[in-house]
Amino acid sequence: MSWLTLLNNLENGTVRAATQDEQGNWHANVEVKQGILEAFRNGTNTEYPGGFVDKDNLAPQGFAADAGVRMVPGGSSVRRGAYVAAGTIIMPPAYVNIGAYIDEGTMVDSHALVGSCAQIGKNVHLSAAVQVGGVLEPIGASPVVVEDNAFIGAGCVLVEGVVVKKGAVLAPGVRLSASIPVYDCVNERVLEKGEAIPENAIVIPGSRPAKGDWAQQQGLSLSCALIVKYRDEQSDAALELEEVLR
Repeated sequence: MSWLTLLNNLENGTVRAATQDEQGNWHANVEVKQGILEAFRNGTNTEYPGGFVDKDNLAPQGFAADAGVRMVPGGSSVRRGAYVAAGTIIMPPAYVNIGAYIDEGTMVDSHALVGSCAQIGKNVHLSAAVQVGGVLEPIGASPVVVEDNAFIGAGCVLVEGVVVKKGAVLAPGVRLSASIPVYDCVNERVLEKGEAIPENAIVIPGSRPAKGDWAQQQGLSLSCALIVKYRDEQSDAALELEEVLR
């Protein structure tokens, strides 16, 4: 498949940068990522209106009204090779990078970033200033995934291939990466490194003592995330979160 065909297929949603297997695990689509990198290599820097410079084959997308996407004026941009489904709302300023996939009914709020190859499910809420990290290299590295009906609170940062399962709620300010432990206070366990945030988990920012005598003498702590509750299918995410944070 040529890089041009690949970009077109990414934009219409028939090809994705990551796929989910029957067990629910996500895997990077190496061929897609290779094709995106090939597109970069084949592009030439060019000037765009407004004083911008980027590859001539990766111009920002525009949307017709019948596409069902509402991108509010004010500085947002969706790069070539990203898929945005009908019913999505993008508030300014926000940025959606190449290879990203945003499914139906999702809100991308102001100052939010959906990084390269990130996968966002249906009816997800990415609140203001949420940073969903991207990844093109290394080729085999999995992107960040946020599954259907998840709520990501303001200022959350998700990087290094973190997966947030269906219906999970992240309180404002939660930071998730491969090196930040997640403590499940309900089931009294620590999630394995790389383990997904479970379905319907409600997660808040937390802290843990730093190791070492000197660090403890100074009262130092490191960030972590705490699962403090699980939603049931009938509960309202916003009300549950508000009760937990009071």
